[in-house]
Amino acid sequence: MLLFKSLSYWEKETFLTNVDYLIVGSGIVGLSTAIHLKKKQPKKKVLVVERGYLPSGASSKNAGFACIGSASELLSDLECGSESEVLTTVEKRWKGLLYMRKLLSDEAIDFHKFGSHELFLSKEKEAYSHCIDKLNYLNTTLEKITSIPRVFQTTPNHIANSGMSGFDYAISNAAEGQVDTGKMMKALVGLAYSVDVKILNSVEVTKILKNEVTTTHGKIKFEKLAICVNGLAKQFLPKEDVSPARAQVIVTSPIADLKVKGIYHFDKGYYYFRNIGDRVLFGGGRNLDFIAEETDELNTSDQIINHLSSLLESNILPHSAFTVEHQWAGIMGVGKGKRPIVKHLKNNTFCGVRLGGMGVAIGTIVGKELSELMLEPTS
Repeated sequence: MLLFKSLSYWEKETFLTNVDYLIVGSGIVGLSTAIHLKKKQPKKKVLVVERGYLPSGASSKNAGFACIGSASELLSDLECGSESEVLTTVEKRWKGLLYMRKLLSDEAIDFHKFGSHELFLSKEKEAYSHCIDKLNYLNTTLEKITSIPRVFQTTPNHIANSGMSGFDYAISNAAEGQVDTGKMMKALVGLAYSVDVKILNSVEVTKILKNEVTTTHGKIKFEKLAICVNGLAKQFLPKEDVSPARAQVIVTSPIADLKVKGIYHFDKGYYYFRNIGDRVLFGGGRNLDFIAEETDELNTSDQIINHLSSLLESNILPHSAFTVEHQWAGIMGVGKGKRPIVKHLKNNTFCGVRLGGMGVAIGTIVGKELSELMLEPTS
């Protein structure tokens, strides 16, 4: 490990000296915050530090779902919170998706607005019926946000043509789409470099003081600091309502004549899958053990990986031969509320965390909002 004190004069001057804005975390929010600060203040030095050689939380590990929420998920949220709060959150997701696409371009992130399908198991007829009863309300409400008439529609024939088993009902969502997560992060990094944002990887912040952070390589002084580590924020923000939530994912081997196309949710969004070419990505299952999955450990657990594999065999790909070729975990930031926490903490320190598993949808717009907050005069 090369400590900062051993760097050359040129390296210190270029990267570490006179840092105006220091961003902790190089995920979607961190890079977006840095990009917007640099665009507004091109003469200021903006430095992003990241503890991993790639983003350590969920930004480069998510499933690439460009989502605003399934019917059952939104109805569940409405049962737990106020209509105003839920719809404000949905609107932020929708506007966030539009903003990300404008910022990076659909081509760069491989965005496709294929829509999505929420599936219901045979035993979930009551839950499906509840959604159907509320479909007109949801469509009327979401049309005001998205300008899309009939966002939600029943799609009874979709299951029959999919080759899946055990699902009896489906509701489509015309407002959702998908991205290539790797291309999205590559586009963000490229944009950051193009506006002269400095990025240091494999530098972990261990302590934050008023105008200085301690890292594994040495200390960095700054004028203003943004904490953008989402699900890994507890160490820096113990009093904020944000906790880690591990999300685990598997990807199959290539499957001949794959019928699964597009993106899918079931069980209130706790399970989700999509095709990646002729493979299937399948993730979720943290509702099996919420307590165990409230962790910042990036290893996968046999319990959930085996459960996901079993569901693939029994329900999603019952007629296909496959093996699981990839598996990984990412760390989301969740809390009692679903609205992200974007705030001025104290002195010259700010944060943008708790994206609630919707980082693709809201990450770039949260970064924009955080940058605007940081540009306001502080006492």
